Amino acid sequence: MENSEGQIIHKGEFNSVLRIYILMYVGFILMVSIIGIPLAIAWFCGVGQWYSRHYFDKLECTLTNRNLKFKKGIIVQFEKTIPLENIQDMSFIEGPLLRHFNLCVLKIETAGGSAHTANQMSLVGIKDAPIFRLKVLEQRTLLKNSQSNQTDNNVLVEIKESLLRIEGLLKENKK
Repeated sequence: MENSEGQIIHKGEFNSVLRIYILMYVGFILMVSIIGIPLAIAWFCGVGQWYSRHYFDKLECTLTNRNLKFKKGIIVQFEKTIPLENIQDMSFIEGPLLRHFNLCVLKIETAGGSAHTANQMSLVGIKDAPIFRLKVLEQRTLLKNSQSNQTDNNVLVEIKESLLRIEGLLKENKK
């Protein structure tokens, strides 16, 4: 399939347990503060279930031949597209709560001039995260190799054109 950002290689799926993780994570944060306890009750009685279900339904991650695209959000929609050639590192993060739910965070770091300008993306709960990571890295390698080959071909064409001009000048000078 082809879209405006390239050919779709893989659509990442998210583990449905992520809904429960979101519900518990936010509920725990609310319970920690005394002010948040009444909000936590409302959160667990229905608001959190609605939010986590709709948040999960809006998650989308797509790997194309050129980009990695991630969408999320209910009220505020967040969409991030990272060119594959800018990806520097992909790492896994697992905390006790994530391990309990059999989830992990796939953190993607991109090129930047310093730590403050580098971009990153975190994918929480993506299914088969090691396989997804491998597909992204393989596609990045393919893209970089094709760009390198294209650059090499362009240089060879320029050299050929220069040699033809030199050959023409030499023929003119012999006359």
